[in-house]
Amino acid sequence: MKNNYLLCSAWETRLDPKKMRNREKKWLTMLSNWTYFMTEKYEKVRERCRKGIPSSLRGRAWKNLCGASFHMDFGVNKDVFEKVRSKPGDPHCIDEIKKDLNRQFPQHVMFSLDGPYGKNGMGDLFEILKAYTVLHPEEGYCQAQAPIAAVLLMHMPLRDAFYCFVQVCHKYLPGYFSAGLETVQIDGDILFQILNKKTRNCYLHLKKYHVDPLLYMVEWFLCIYCRALPWPTVLRVWDMFFCEGVKVLFKVAVVLIHYAFGSREQREEFNDFHSIVTRLKNLPEEITSEDFLIEKVINLDLDDEEMGRIHYRIMKTRQMRTNLSNN
Repeated sequence: MKNNYLLCSAWETRLDPKKMRNREKKWLTMLSNWTYFMTEKYEKVRERCRKGIPSSLRGRAWKNLCGASFHMDFGVNKDVFEKVRSKPGDPHCIDEIKKDLNRQFPQHVMFSLDGPYGKNGMGDLFEILKAYTVLHPEEGYCQAQAPIAAVLLMHMPLRDAFYCFVQVCHKYLPGYFSAGLETVQIDGDILFQILNKKTRNCYLHLKKYHVDPLLYMVEWFLCIYCRALPWPTVLRVWDMFFCEGVKVLFKVAVVLIHYAFGSREQREEFNDFHSIVTRLKNLPEEITSEDFLIEKVINLDLDDEEMGRIHYRIMKTRQMRTNLSNN
């Protein structure tokens, strides 16, 4: 998807400078009293993340929201980046990483070989990805990690981006980048059951034509939608994701699918496997635009308890299947 990475969020373009400065001041107050706001005023933090983090403070806010600030300044791992960065890394992983460097947002000034910063940007991207494979050699390298690290580098310095990247892999998407994609398959089953509850006609339509969630979830979830949505929308999704967690990814998926196949006319138009998958990979702007999508995601009711119950049933079913296959 073509993106203009210089675009800010639509709400920022509509807000007059005085109100914009006022929002920035509110965020600066929160960031200066972060522990208090997260423990005593979390709903206010969530509300402001849903409204959109000011571009000037987005990197700092993401770093605080995901807990990277603590780990890089006060945690037991505050020196880990320097340690793993100095090590050579696995040759196979390094080869795979190098193949992907020039594929990450080549139109962005940080990663464009035609610009003055592309070489340094790709160098920093390599450092993050290599360092992570040294930190977790059992996981190795997954291609979907590269765009995530690249987006982080667009918003913060190298060391900050590394600690945020580790938090994404450990705290938000644990197991997502391991071989076999078992965790993603489990979350695909969860998403399918959520669709059954929230937009049953779409669920039945996808089920009828055997459209497995993995066909679209890999690009959506593993890359946190940065390859699937317009850039201003991506930033808003990431703002909420860092605050509310992986639940946001499920909510975005439900909204996208509901408005792609929710009407009878849509289901009649996209009435075979190929057309459905093509639709999911080429969603129209009226569905993916920041103003439309974010409002629908915020208004979609999906609480943690409901997701927990679905997760429990999915895991129980998978365990029963495993037991039957072993007998």
